[in-house]
Amino acid sequence: MAARPTPQNPATPASPPPAATTLGELAALGYEPTPVREELRRNVIARLSAGRPIVEGVLGFEETVVPQLEHALLAGHDVILLGERGQAKSRILRSLVALLDEWLPIVANSEINDDPFAPVSRAARDLVATKGDETPISWVHRSDRYGEKLATPDTSIADLIGEVDPIKVAEGRYLSDELTIHYGLVPRTNRGIFAINELPDLAERIQVGLLNVLEERDIQIRGHRVRLPLDVMLVATANPDDYTSRGRIITPLKDRFGAQIRTHYPRDVATEVDIVRQEARPVNSPGVEVVLPDFMSELVARVSQAARQSARVSQRSGVSVRLSVANHETLIASALRRALRLGETDAAPRVSDLVALEASTLGKVEVEALEEGEDLEVLGELIDKAVRDTFRGSVPQERLPEVVGRFAEGESIETGSGVASADYVRFVAECPPLARVVEGLVGAGAPPSAVASAVELVLEGLHLSRRLNKNESDSGLSTYERR
Repeated sequence: MAARPTPQNPATPASPPPAATTLGELAALGYEPTPVREELRRNVIARLSAGRPIVEGVLGFEETVVPQLEHALLAGHDVILLGERGQAKSRILRSLVALLDEWLPIVANSEINDDPFAPVSRAARDLVATKGDETPISWVHRSDRYGEKLATPDTSIADLIGEVDPIKVAEGRYLSDELTIHYGLVPRTNRGIFAINELPDLAERIQVGLLNVLEERDIQIRGHRVRLPLDVMLVATANPDDYTSRGRIITPLKDRFGAQIRTHYPRDVATEVDIVRQEARPVNSPGVEVVLPDFMSELVARVSQAARQSARVSQRSGVSVRLSVANHETLIASALRRALRLGETDAAPRVSDLVALEASTLGKVEVEALEEGEDLEVLGELIDKAVRDTFRGSVPQERLPEVVGRFAEGESIETGSGVASADYVRFVAECPPLARVVEGLVGAGAPPSAVASAVELVLEGLHLSRRLNKNESDSGLSTYERR
């Protein structure tokens, strides 16, 4: 299955900004300011009309999350994404940048992206009043109209909304002077999108400070009679209430979000494989070609799918897709290490490499273990189930009695991470029934590493189906023989 193409980075300008540099020149262009929600709505409509997705690079949500997000954007709603870790919540929020117009005119040097035709900050208002059509303007790329804050218990109102700048006061300004204000992250994202990750982690008194932003669309700072009518699309992420005990979203704030959208993990193996291939970093080395049989990609995805269904794995904290990505990278690294040590020119993960998943798995799942070492037992169960299901789905079962028959006649084979791929190729050449099964898995003329990978899947599948015996030695080698 081919990976889907990675979308173009919206932070990379596709065209230069318009040539207007003053308010008068901007007016001559016929520019008309558009509220950010209307801007998003217009661009969503354009994408839907053209048959293009509004969110690129996010797989498995086409029939569930994405339609709800489309509804929210068309309705002009603030959005909160609710879901367990590793469900692409942050990626979805960041992808909204691509729905903004590429360039936005602002009053030059404005801290809060003031609209040249309707400035809201004191500094911008004074500048426009003084210079009129000669007011200098600058152009802001859409990538600079997105702000994000990871909510932490020590986040303050000053961080989000703003505070009096003591340096400006020391310079001689009065406390009541609006120009003494140092703006926080939210007003600095005026006319753009502001995202808060893990919203429940904000202290409740800080959440209260966001109520005006969501309802009245303005901010108030300290005791100042400053009301800045902001044009901000507020989006947020949160884990389900039963997962985190660090905090909660206060009811008045939750009520002000127009849409709450529940995300989910990939619901099928094929989608998880697609995501892994899109997200995994390449692991390679000069002189060694890495081969990844489809059944091994499927096996990695099935480990995560099995963990999400296991009663022995905590489902409250979830099993992230990052587990599949990390396991995928680890298997390839294990195969590459073997090829380098044995001097082979091609490498492919095998079933015997699955032991390497201990390091990449146990830190990403919470096992409901009562005794020390039980987590390894659970991992072994998950891997066995993944191998068994992959074997049954990939290998034609009607071809297997002949293979088992050869072992019943006294055939045996030693496998392991230290066994060269050429040894598997020789064994297959001497066992025609197994050769036919292997060819069905990896095709004729497959490289030796892929043949070795297919052989181990077949043998381990037969062992887990109780049709072959498997004896493991302390050296890490395994011998498959008749029962």
